[in-house]
Amino acid sequence: MSLAALKSSLRCTILEGVGRHARWLLARDRSRLSMASSEITLEAVPDIKDIPAADWDACANPRPDPDSLETLDTLASSVPAADCRTASKPAYNPFVSHAFFAAAEASGSACARTGWGPRHLIAKLDDRIVGVVPCYLKSHSQGEYVFDRGWAEAYHRAGGSYYPKLQVSVPFTPATGPRLLIRDGVDRDQIGSALAAGLRALCNATEASSVHVTFAREGEAKFLGEHGFLQRTDQQFHWHNAGFKTFDDFLGSLNSRHRKAIKRERREAVAAGITIHWLTGPDITEDAWDAFFDFYMETGSRKWGRPYLTRKFFSLIGESMSRDVLLVMARRNGRWIAGAINFIGSDTLFGRNWGAVEHHNFLHFEVCYYQAIDFAIQRGLQVVEAGAQGEHKLARGYLPQTTYSAHFIADPGLRRAIADYLKRERAYVAEVGRELAEAGPFRKSGDEA
Repeated sequence: MSLAALKSSLRCTILEGVGRHARWLLARDRSRLSMASSEITLEAVPDIKDIPAADWDACANPRPDPDSLETLDTLASSVPAADCRTASKPAYNPFVSHAFFAAAEASGSACARTGWGPRHLIAKLDDRIVGVVPCYLKSHSQGEYVFDRGWAEAYHRAGGSYYPKLQVSVPFTPATGPRLLIRDGVDRDQIGSALAAGLRALCNATEASSVHVTFAREGEAKFLGEHGFLQRTDQQFHWHNAGFKTFDDFLGSLNSRHRKAIKRERREAVAAGITIHWLTGPDITEDAWDAFFDFYMETGSRKWGRPYLTRKFFSLIGESMSRDVLLVMARRNGRWIAGAINFIGSDTLFGRNWGAVEHHNFLHFEVCYYQAIDFAIQRGLQVVEAGAQGEHKLARGYLPQTTYSAHFIADPGLRRAIADYLKRERAYVAEVGRELAEAGPFRKSGDEA
């Protein structure tokens, strides 16, 4: 069954399962939600600036003791025993840092006016913040990249109100990372269970229809599944570093047809006298941000009408986290003509937005994909996440990668319908992933050297 047929089936099932007179038994909305679980208290905070950066970052990007296996994150994907000590090394994800969320909110990009009302859930143990969930009360489904508009439409036709809903995610960022942010040195399962219960309680308190935890790590999504959240999968395309020392090493792993195609694309991309530049840290000036924002607005306006991020956002991340940013910029005749923004993690380069004011054959592939691979190889990074969708990435060495989300649906009828839909959708995503992986550009046994 095609994905379109699945969506049509979902709409019919919701109409049958919910009826036209859905009733809600929900608590009155409160600005402060508290509940007790042993010594754990939970609170919803409406502005990230009210959460100390040091406490948030201690939960979001903890620094575990490399000599202790007890610091392994049991909510992350499972790790083979042989890799346990490697997995316990400090890991850094720039998108869950306090600085990133603060920039998104302070810039007016993610705020109540744009339909992203902060409701960050914090867990305290003896008045100390030990857990955080980045959460927003939303009045629409834009800027999420895990699509549920069909759910909303069908539920509305059945007489229900899908909005507001709660979104646990990094605004406008389809990048996998932790969503239940838990400080080291505490019982992670206990705090995680309290946060999961807190999300369900917050759903009730805000009269939201649902909670959506998107682009979570696999283990985290399954953990939430044990606490009543439905499981959803989707697919992106990621590049993986197989110990390459140079870009030519990477090319050598491809079959002849794709190797030749990439070499040709790279030549033609810069044939019009274009030069490519990597900017990071203090090299990213306000002039560079001005140019990149022009690219972002030009391309974003053509693709989805109103770009999500404000100009102020880029200045704020330039001030607070420029060393986590890589701008790949293209220059011709003395001016910037195109660029892509990437964020640098401890082992992953996250590709985000691209834009251009001049259009040249294959320049998009060069700036977004090939330069990202080259940078990752030089930095010793293991993965390049190239953002949402795009089967054209497969021919450029980016293989299908399953992504995970978890969804709590308050209405029993809506929940049953979505659960049935997701079961079939997961099978569809898995089958497509297998077919695409088989069609990848890498040399197979018996291929030419």
